[in-house]
Order: sequence, then structure tokens, then C-alpha cells
Amino acid sequence: MASHRRHKGGHDDHEAEHDESERWLVSFADMMTLLFALFMVLFSISSVNTSKLTALQKSLQDAFSGAVLSGGKAIMQTGNESSPKRAQATPPLPSLTPLVSQATTSLQGNNQLKKAMREQQDFQELKRRIDSEAKKAGLKGKVLTTVRRRGLEIEILTDKVFFDSGSATLKPQALGILDKVAVILAGEHEHPIVVEGHTDSQPIHGSLYPSNWELSGARAAAVVRDFVGDGVNSRRVSFSGYGSNEPIATNSTAAGRSKNRRVEVVLSRINPLPTK
Repeated sequence: MASHRRHKGGHDDHEAEHDESERWLVSFADMMTLLFALFMVLFSISSVNTSKLTALQKSLQDAFSGAVLSGGKAIMQTGNESSPKRAQATPPLPSLTPLVSQATTSLQGNNQLKKAMREQQDFQELKRRIDSEAKKAGLKGKVLTTVRRRGLEIEILTDKVFFDSGSATLKPQALGILDKVAVILAGEHEHPIVVEGHTDSQPIHGSLYPSNWELSGARAAAVVRDFVGDGVNSRRVSFSGYGSNEPIATNSTAAGRSKNRRVEVVLSRINPLPTK
């Protein structure tokens, strides 16, 4: 039995020595695992995604240039010397702004249209009154009225009715109708009055005026003097002479030249008609 015990004890000692000799494998395995993990970390650090790095750089630039963060541009340029603007306590409501602007614009447009239509009606009424006075004076074909885009135009054909040839002195029979037109214009009180003189293209001979320029301007001035003398506010009135530069008919015939010798009185619009 003693020998058996000795044999058994010797077997146990052999297994213990075998176990002790293999413990280094555990430490070696742990070390290899750590080295593998270390190499993986180093590899991941050395491998850079260029596209992601570019995106990161752009995001940082946008953030510090003021596009994303208020005051970012100031931080990039001067550090913290410039303080960013504070956000408003109550931010505006951008969704409501276009609606308010659109409503205001629409209201203004409607008011402007109403004023333009009322002005158009006033011109039509003045036209009827002037046409009636011209008809009473027997000058229906010599005083023509038209409502146009620039306003009420009163066309006075000057040939042998209002002025003698080459003259800028109003004839006595012309003063009657001009005085009545002046009274109508003086009672209107509102619109600017422009008086324009026109002639035909025939050169002037034996006249006080060296050219059609001076003659057309002098005739327009004569009409203005008559208007102001009859009560039209002088601040409302202006005149100009165009000579033969704006004909309304041909200058190659006597009838056409007769139409071109004229004075136009224009009541200018204050509220333009809307364009179509």
C-alpha cells in the first residue's frame, strides 16, 4: 500500500509540473491579443477618409464664417474682440410678411385705379364742356378735344382764325373762345397745363420772327398770356415751341400744312392709367 501511495503521489507531482510549464501560454495569448488590438488602432488612425475630412473642414469654416454661427466670422478674424449680435427676443414671422405686403400692394393698386378712372371721367366732362363752347362759337372744326394717355388735349388750329400768317398776335374773334376755355381751365384748379406751339415746314418770309421756332413759341406764349389774364394760375402753366418738328399731317399739301399750324393745350394726367 505504501508503494502504491508513493506511485500515486508521484503521478500527481508530474501533472502539477506539466500544468506549471504551460501557464506561459496564457500570458502569451493575452499579449498577442493586446498587440493585435494595438495594430488595429494604429491602422485605423493611419487610414484617413479624405471626403469626410473635407466635409468636416467645410462645416467648420461655415460655422466660424458667420453662415451658421452668429459672430463666427468675428471670432476667426479678431478672436473675441467683436461680440456677436444678439438674437431678437421676438423673431419676426416671415410667413406673414408676404401676405401683408401683397394685401397692401393690392389696396394701393385699387386706390390708384380708382383715382385714374375718376380723372378719366373728369377729362371727359371737361371735353364735353369745351366742345359745347366751340360749337356755340362756330369753331367746331377748329377746336378739337381728345382724351389721350398723357391727358386732355385741346388742339387749336391757328390758320386764319387765331393768328394771321407769320404773326403771333391773337385775332379778336379768337379771344372769345379762348376766354371761355380759360374759364373752364381756371375752375379745374388741379392739373398742370402745357401749351405747345407748332408750325408747318414752310420758311418764314417778311415776318418779325427769323424762324418757325420763334413763331411757334411766340404763339404758345400768346395763348398762355390770355389764359393767365382770365384767371388761370400762372404756376400751373408752361409753354414750348416745336416749330415744324412734330407734324400731324403731310407738309406737301396745303390741307396738311393747315393742320400742322396749330397750338395744343394739354391738361397733363396726375394719375396715369394702368398699362395693359
